Amino acid sequence: MLKIKTDKIHDTAVTVPGSKSYTHRIFIAAALSNGTCTIENWLDSDDTNYTLSALSQFGASFDKKPNKVVLTGRNGDMDSTENPIILGNSGTSMRLLTAYAAIGNGRYVLSGSDRMHERPIHHLLDGLNQLGVKAVSLNNNGCPPLEVIGTKVAGGTVDLNCSISSQFLSGLLLIAPYTKNGIEINVTHGPVSKPYIDMTVDIMSQFGVDVERSGYDYFKIPGNLTYQCGYYAVEPDCSQASYFWAAAAITGHAIKVNGISKQSSQGDVRFVDVLSAMGCQVIHEPDGITVVGGKLSAVEVDMADMPDLVPTLAVIAAFADGVTVIKNVSHLKVKESDRLSAVINELTRMGISAKSENDDLIITGGKPHGAVIETYDDHRIAMCFAVAGLRVPGIEIKNEQCVEKSFPTYWEVFDGLYAR
Repeated sequence: MLKIKTDKIHDTAVTVPGSKSYTHRIFIAAALSNGTCTIENWLDSDDTNYTLSALSQFGASFDKKPNKVVLTGRNGDMDSTENPIILGNSGTSMRLLTAYAAIGNGRYVLSGSDRMHERPIHHLLDGLNQLGVKAVSLNNNGCPPLEVIGTKVAGGTVDLNCSISSQFLSGLLLIAPYTKNGIEINVTHGPVSKPYIDMTVDIMSQFGVDVERSGYDYFKIPGNLTYQCGYYAVEPDCSQASYFWAAAAITGHAIKVNGISKQSSQGDVRFVDVLSAMGCQVIHEPDGITVVGGKLSAVEVDMADMPDLVPTLAVIAAFADGVTVIKNVSHLKVKESDRLSAVINELTRMGISAKSENDDLIITGGKPHGAVIETYDDHRIAMCFAVAGLRVPGIEIKNEQCVEKSFPTYWEVFDGLYAR
């Protein structure tokens, strides 16, 4: 358990690690590529290491060096493996690698933590089945563990439900160039988290494969193509930046996150627009984005495209005047934890009124008090509630090491906020 110090912090600049979402996708594209890829500024975390280890089981080779990974692809060729591919509670790894296994060689079993075995993936399995791939839930409940029979996929047309996760679509997009005839995808529901689809398309383009699309409803990717090996750099993670912008928002200080630009294809960069609407000043600089805290007012905002930042916004809303309505976030129930319940429980523990109605999260700002925060083994719950401790004495974070899932150096960077 970690007690957060309510000491004076100072105006400062911080550096956050590379994007988790970019790291996963670049690793997969590199493993499919036609040679050796050098990947700089990758995120070295539990989740991304699950992906890297799994790719090694599929037959890709890699060498970790300081701040970079050299990963050698095999142009779509993969090894078979009798050993289960274990992915912990990394939903991104499970979803993207389930699609990856479909173009592999033989039978693969993908498994993970107890929580992973509660996270639905049946819409992706249905999409793979439409392509003639045998992909099933071994417990017949639409959740991992999964069995996928990898084969040379001909391709075809898929009607895909993306109401739970856009990663189902990203997984199919990433493997499409390695099918014989390509894939056409009609999105029947959703998608949620649209910017993550843009990120996938951007990475495919960097690797030399263009995607034909009509908004977020239709995608067409030719087959029999190859991702090109080369040098690739991972952007700083805007999701991780949000905790430090949140710290600025609730303390009134100025905090810059280095290396992030409003031109980023990460949808979470738009979080600063939400903070601006709440009363913060946002300064876009050549070397990063600075947020300066101000008097906070409640907002009504659709966060369907920024789901990972909903807990962070909820914590900020606890300090804002009025009632904040965070819309279209019901899919947070199937994240690393049931994040809607987690946020409501912990804000209530701090004396803040929070409730869920239909697809919305509703928070009434007030005067939070100290509490021992249950993290539900969820990195984002730990990181965002720690921010509250900068203003509120008596915040203690249980199982603080769960941040290693996505940001192993979080507490070190957080400690740098304090005035010396």
